[in-house]
Amino acid sequence: AVRFYRLAAEQGHSEAQYNLGVCYENGTGVAKDEKEAVRFYRLSAEQGHSKAQNKLGRCYENGTGVAKDEKEAVRFYRLAAEQGHSEAQYNLGVCYKNGTG
Repeated sequence: AVRFYRLAAEQGHSEAQYNLGVCYENGTGVAKDEKEAVRFYRLSAEQGHSKAQNKLGRCYENGTGVAKDEKEAVRFYRLAAEQGHSEAQYNLGVCYKNGTG
């Protein structure tokens, strides 16, 4: 699957970019590489992919593959939440409750 995700991702397909990010984050079909996961999540998120925006928010919140940055986490959670992504809405709510970002 990774091979085909990569082919589609290289052509700018946001869902494939997201899926490739998941593969890298989990080490599924490729060596685990959190920085590469973030790279693909970012490519997808920049195209408005809400699941990628939420994942990227989580990466920033936890410092996974990037320097921890709570403001960036909130920014990406908000982008996803505004599109109706329920997990991002929850994550954003938790950030507000805890005064994060």
